[in-house]
Amino acid sequence: MTPALRLALIGIAVATTLAGCNRDKPAETTPPPAATAGTGAVVTPADAAAPMAFESKTPFAEVSLTLPVAIKTQPDLHARLYAAAVRDLREFSEGAQADRTEAGGDEGMGAYDKSIEITPGAETGKLFSLIRTDSEYTGGAHPNSSFAAILWDKALKREVAAADLFTKSGDLSALDIALCTAINAEKKKRDPQADTVSLIGSDMWKCPRAASIPFVLAQGTMPGKAGGLVFLIGPYQVGPYSDGSYEVTVPQSAFRALLAPAYADEFAGGPKPEPAAT
Repeated sequence: MTPALRLALIGIAVATTLAGCNRDKPAETTPPPAATAGTGAVVTPADAAAPMAFESKTPFAEVSLTLPVAIKTQPDLHARLYAAAVRDLREFSEGAQADRTEAGGDEGMGAYDKSIEITPGAETGKLFSLIRTDSEYTGGAHPNSSFAAILWDKALKREVAAADLFTKSGDLSALDIALCTAINAEKKKRDPQADTVSLIGSDMWKCPRAASIPFVLAQGTMPGKAGGLVFLIGPYQVGPYSDGSYEVTVPQSAFRALLAPAYADEFAGGPKPEPAAT
């Protein structure tokens, strides 16, 4: 056998061996790109699966949750709020069952009821706001309602505490006065004969401090900017239950000097006027 023929046979044997070794190796594939939201944020499976509503009915309690379409633009917040609200509703249902069982079933009494409705406030380039309204009935003359507010930093993907919106001085007296003025204006709008309230009043009702009341951003007259803050005041806080709840708007001009530098540019112009009643 000539040297050239021997080299050719060795080459064929090596190629055959390599082919056999690679036959069982899975083909390499390029992983699919991660799904992203419109803002470019990666959408995790948990985020993508967060529903827009929840409902549960048992003999002891009926509970429900609704979310606004606007929350789809913030998938991290969507998943977080859905999980927290559903947890609250399930705890309510479990508590209702325990309560009613201990009371012997309360024959003839309907199931307890709790609903959570999340609705949009205004949105700016940096901030996104939502209103959470809880309404529950466990017997008695009427259901009870309460408000909470969510302020979300879209770039940082985290919730902003109400205090973070303002400077660290802690002096919100100007905002307290502006809120009290707006409350009295709304009371007089509803009933010209309504009694006014004050910050230092000794009567049953008085103006609350701004730091104790949840608020969301107010729609503004300038695109992409908030024109003020909408304070969410529940029944009994500034008047009898028959007065109902209040959503009172304070223009940004009344508290602009109090805004933290990080968020001052999110406010401009004035609150957008409410549509005229027809």
